[in-house]
Amino acid sequence: MDAPIDLRSDTVTRPTAAMRAAIAAAPVGDDQYGEDPTTNELQSRCTALLGHEAALWLPSGTMANQVALRVLTRPGDEVITSREAHAGWHEAGASAANAGVQLVEVGRGGLFGADEFVAAIKPRGLPVFPPTTLVEIENTHNRGGGVVFAQAEVERICTAAHERGIACYLDGARLWNAAVASGRSEAELAAPFDLVGVSFSKGLGAPGGSLLAGSRALIQAAERQRRMLGGAMRQNGLFAAAALHALDHHRERLAEDHRHARVLAEALAASPAVELDLATVQTNIVVFRLASGAPDAATLVARARERGVLLNAFAARTVRAVTHLDVSGAQVERAAAILSELLG
Repeated sequence: MDAPIDLRSDTVTRPTAAMRAAIAAAPVGDDQYGEDPTTNELQSRCTALLGHEAALWLPSGTMANQVALRVLTRPGDEVITSREAHAGWHEAGASAANAGVQLVEVGRGGLFGADEFVAAIKPRGLPVFPPTTLVEIENTHNRGGGVVFAQAEVERICTAAHERGIACYLDGARLWNAAVASGRSEAELAAPFDLVGVSFSKGLGAPGGSLLAGSRALIQAAERQRRMLGGAMRQNGLFAAAALHALDHHRERLAEDHRHARVLAEALAASPAVELDLATVQTNIVVFRLASGAPDAATLVARARERGVLLNAFAARTVRAVTHLDVSGAQVERAAAILSELLG
């Protein structure tokens, strides 16, 4: 039986043979003494790539987001995010439990404007309101269908925030995809933010790991928070080697994933059972709704699994498919044909 075509997430990728070789050959040391040469190389490389002063490796994107919150806010503060942001929907309530903050969602489809941001800021000086101390932008936006946040709007939001003493954090777990899709460098996309998080375990295909970049002072504070949350590791160079290999060999090929997502999206959009705005398919994520009269999301996911296609139900009538380096163009075309058949 053929292996399933796994479109559940770009996190399901497995290390390539070349990545495994890089992991096996990695020189390592104790990262808590600053003696892991491969981790130090990765942090130095990403400091330059993201255009900030310093960087810190972390085990996961959720931990990176949580450390950023703990560095940039205090318990009881309010954080403004896009609607359906990862911080509020996919981190098991961690923003409240770990950082003690509340999230306010604005905009739609993963995007919002500077005017919407400013309107959501709580007035200062009134004791009944929590202080708004942080704005968090997710780029690309997962539940928004992998959309890229317009950089001009990012700059307006961050300027408005800094004018009001509000910090700015970029949840750039898929920033590599945003860079490829927009034609802008990661450093340009990251420039307006105080702290930036990126992931190596999604489109880049490493088995784990994320990273924060920012000023030396903020990264020093982040290192303490990482230890408090249990994220301090030792011979971390095994993970860092995978990330370095991914940066060298898997970044440019993200454009291939984007093309595959477009092929899938166009096939789905041709079905009257699907509601899908093709303008939202900008990178490697396809989020679509099932029209009235079509099977619901759970039913479609179950039937697709029986045919060897794995998807995620995002809501009662919403489904997500994600392309990645472990799915070929031929597999995407086959998945599209199977889904079109199931949808009638």
